Amino acid sequence: MSGADRFDAAVRRLGFTANVQRFPEGTKTAQDAARAVGCDVDQIVKSLVFVTDGRAAILCLTSGRHRADLGKLAALSRSAEVHRATPEEARAATGFAIGGTPPFGHPEPLATWIDETFRSFETVWAAAGAPDRVFPIDPETLAGLSGGTWADIAEGT
Repeated sequence: MSGADRFDAAVRRLGFTANVQRFPEGTKTAQDAARAVGCDVDQIVKSLVFVTDGRAAILCLTSGRHRADLGKLAALSRSAEVHRATPEEARAATGFAIGGTPPFGHPEPLATWIDETFRSFETVWAAAGAPDRVFPIDPETLAGLSGGTWADIAEGT
C-alpha cells in the first residue's frame, strides 16, 4: 500500500474529509508547496521527525519558514539531546517517506509539538502521504487529529 493510500485510509478511520490536492511537479519543500497552493510559506506544515536520547521518536509540526530548535525540543521532551531522524528512522516511526509525511495517520501515536505560528492562520497545508499531495486544514483540527501540543519550537523565537 502506498503512502497516499495509507493516508487516505487513516483519514477515513478518523472521520476526517481531506481535500487532497495533487501537484505533479511536487511539493517536497515548503517553498515548493507554498508556490503550488498559492499561500504564504508560513502556512506550510513541515512534519519533521526527531529522536530523543531515549530513542523515542517525536514529531514536530513546524511552519515552512521556521527551523525546529533542538534545545527547545529537548526541553519539551525532557531529553538531554534530540537529533533529526534519519530517513530510515523517520519512516520507521511514521510509516511515510520524508517529503510526504502527514501530521497524523502513523502506525503508533507520536509525541507531537505544533508550531504556534499556525494559530494566526485560518488554514494551513500539510503533506498527504506523498511528496506531490497536500491538503488544507484549520489549525485547531490539525492539533486535534495529530494529538499535538502547541509550543514555541522555532529557532529564534
